[in-house]
Amino acid sequence: MPTLLILMIAVAICFAFWSASRAAAERATALGRDACAAAGVQWIDQTVHATGLRVRRGEDGRLGFERTYRFEYSQDGTDRHIARLVLRGDRLVAFSGPTAAATRIDLN
Repeated sequence: MPTLLILMIAVAICFAFWSASRAAAERATALGRDACAAAGVQWIDQTVHATGLRVRRGEDGRLGFERTYRFEYSQDGTDRHIARLVLRGDRLVAFSGPTAAATRIDLN
């Protein structure tokens, strides 16, 4: 009986981790898509790729997972650039990638 209880707890922990990972990947996908739309660039492959996972302390001092994702975008359809975003829980804590295009001002 104790073996079954331990197995059930292990399965529940694995399911909770998997569910949180899927939620974070969906959040990263939405953030990447929105960043590309705001910058006016093409989001390539319409997906993000997990590149890192580590345990970090949040602002409240509690331990949690920090997940790093990357995605690719193109400015003119012929080039490829890599963007990176870091989520701590469901909060974006770091981003490097496409930014809104600057407005060109002609001074002449």
